[in-house]
Amino acid sequence: MLRQRPTDDEILEKPFNMAQFRRLLAYLRPYKKQVIVTVILMFVAALAGLSGPKLLQVAIDDYMEQTNYLALAVIGVLYILINIVKLLCTRQRVFTMSKVGQQVLSTIRHDMFVHIQKLSFAYYDSRPAGKILVRIINDVNSLGDLITNGIINVLTDVATLVFVFIFLFTLDVRLALITTATMPLMVLVILSLKKVMRHRWQTVRRKSSNMNAYLHETLAGMRVTQAYTREPETAEIYEQLSGDLRKAWMDAIKMNILMGPSIEIIAAIAAFLVYYFGVDMVGDVGVLIAFGAYVWRFWQPISNLANFYNSVLTAMASTERIFELLDTPVDIYDREDAVDLPKIKGEVRFDNVSFYYEPEKPVLKHVSFTVKPGETIALVGPTGAGKSTLVNLLSRFYEPVEGRILIDGYDINKVTLDSLRTQMGVMMQDSFIFSGTIMDNIRYGRLDATDEEVMAAAKIVHADGFIQEMEKGYYTEVNERGSRLSQGQRQLISFARALLADPRILILDEATSSIDTETEILVQKGLEQLLKGRTSFVIAHRLSTIRNATRIMVVDNGTIIECGNHDELMELKGEYYDLYTAQYRFLQAV
Repeated sequence: MLRQRPTDDEILEKPFNMAQFRRLLAYLRPYKKQVIVTVILMFVAALAGLSGPKLLQVAIDDYMEQTNYLALAVIGVLYILINIVKLLCTRQRVFTMSKVGQQVLSTIRHDMFVHIQKLSFAYYDSRPAGKILVRIINDVNSLGDLITNGIINVLTDVATLVFVFIFLFTLDVRLALITTATMPLMVLVILSLKKVMRHRWQTVRRKSSNMNAYLHETLAGMRVTQAYTREPETAEIYEQLSGDLRKAWMDAIKMNILMGPSIEIIAAIAAFLVYYFGVDMVGDVGVLIAFGAYVWRFWQPISNLANFYNSVLTAMASTERIFELLDTPVDIYDREDAVDLPKIKGEVRFDNVSFYYEPEKPVLKHVSFTVKPGETIALVGPTGAGKSTLVNLLSRFYEPVEGRILIDGYDINKVTLDSLRTQMGVMMQDSFIFSGTIMDNIRYGRLDATDEEVMAAAKIVHADGFIQEMEKGYYTEVNERGSRLSQGQRQLISFARALLADPRILILDEATSSIDTETEILVQKGLEQLLKGRTSFVIAHRLSTIRNATRIMVVDNGTIIECGNHDELMELKGEYYDLYTAQYRFLQAV
C-alpha cells in the first residue's frame, strides 16, 4: 500500500534547556507591567489564603474556651473578607493573563507566518504543508495554558511555599522539620518521571503532526482518491495514524497522572507524621489543627509545581518544534549591500550557471545565453531536463550553485528581492485561485488597480466572456483553488492577473497546457498582447503555441543542445524537429 511522506516521523530530540525556555519567556517582555501587577495581586491572594489557619488557631486557643463571641464574630468577618480579597485578586489575574496569553500566542504565530514566507522553495520541497500547519496552530495553542496560568502560578506557588515555611516554623520548629523530612522522597519521584514524560510528549507532537499532515494531503487530493476509489485504503492509513496519536497521548497521560497522586501520597504521609508526633509534642489544640492545615497548604504548591513541570514538558515539546521552524535559516535573502533594481528593460544573461538539488544529480550544467529586451524565448525538452529550474533561478526562487544571472547587467543575487520580483510575472501550470471574488483574484496582480483596469485586462486575454456569464460577473465568489472553475478558466484569470501586474519579464511555465483547442485560439490572441514589449520565457509541451517565439531553446540533460527560431530548428532536423514532427503526427492521428 502507498505510504505517503506525511506519515514519516520528524526527528527532534534536542534536550530541554533553560535557554530555550528563556527564549519563550522573552515574548512576555512587552507585557512586563501587566505581569508584575498580576504577580503582586497573587502574592496578596496567597497571603490572604494562608491567614485562614492562623485565624482558626487564634479562635480556638484564645477565644473559644473563654466563649468570647464578639472576638469570634470579628475573626469570622475577617475570615470572610480575606477570602473576598483572594477571590478578587484571582479574578483579576485570570482576566489579565488570559488577555496577555492570547496576545503572546498571536505574536508567536505572526513571527512564524512571517518567517515561513521568507523561506525558499527548497524548504517546502521537503516538508508537507500539513506539518507546517500543525506547528503554527496546534503547537502554538499548546503553549496557552503555560503562558496564561503556569508562569504566573509558579511564582505564586514559590512565594506560598516561603510563606508556609515561615508559618510552620513560627508555630512549631519540631513539627516543621518532620514535615520537610518527606521532601527528598518527592524529589526522587519527580526526577524519576521527568525524562520519560518529556520523550512521551515529544512523541505526541510527532504523531499529531503526522496525522494532520496526512489529513491535509488527503483533502487536497480528494478528487484523485474518489476517482480511483481509494477511500478504504486512505481511511485505513488515517485510522492507523489516529490510533498512533491516541496511543501516544494515552502513554503520555499515564505518566502525567502519576505525578499528582504521588505528591498527594507523600502529603498524606507528612500529615500522618505531624498528627502522630504532634499529639505528644503540642499542648494547644488550635496549634495542632492550624499546623495540619498548613501541612496541606505546604504540599499544595508543591503539587502545583509538579503540575507546572508537567505543563513545561508538554509545552517544551511544542516549543522545540516552533523554534526549530523559526531557526530555519533563510537561504534566499537580501544581502547587506543589496541595491534596488531600477526599472528594467528586460535584458537577461545566464553566465555559466550550474545548479543541483543534490550534488550527485546536477540539474543544470554551465548554461550560458543572452536574451535581448522584448524577446520571447521558448524552452522545450523532456520532463526533468531543467526547463522549470531555469525560470525558477531567474525568479530567484533558488540560487545558482555556480555562475551568475544578470538582468540589465545587474547580478540578481545582489539586488533586493522585492525590486526584482515586482518587475516579473510568473504563471505556473497549476494556476492558483484564492477564495474570494474573481475581481479580487485578478486584482491580486496589482492591488491598487481600479475595477475598470481589472475588466480591461480580462477582456484582453478573453476571460471577460465566461466571467460575464457567471451569476454575479466579476463579483462572483469562487472557492479555494477555484474549484468551481475549469482549468482553462483558472488559467485565463491568471493571464489577466499577470497582464494587470504589467511585468517587464514574463514567465509562462506550461501555462497553456490545460486549455482546450477552442480556448487556445482566443488565448493566443491574448498572449500576443501579453507578450508584446516584454522579455518572455515560455515553457510549453504543446509546440504549436511557440512557433512565433523569437528563439526556441531545446533543453536536455541540464544543457541547451539546440537554439534558434522554429524555421531554423526545423531545417536543422535535430531534437526539436523530432519532437515537433512526432507531436504533429500524434495530433493528426487524434
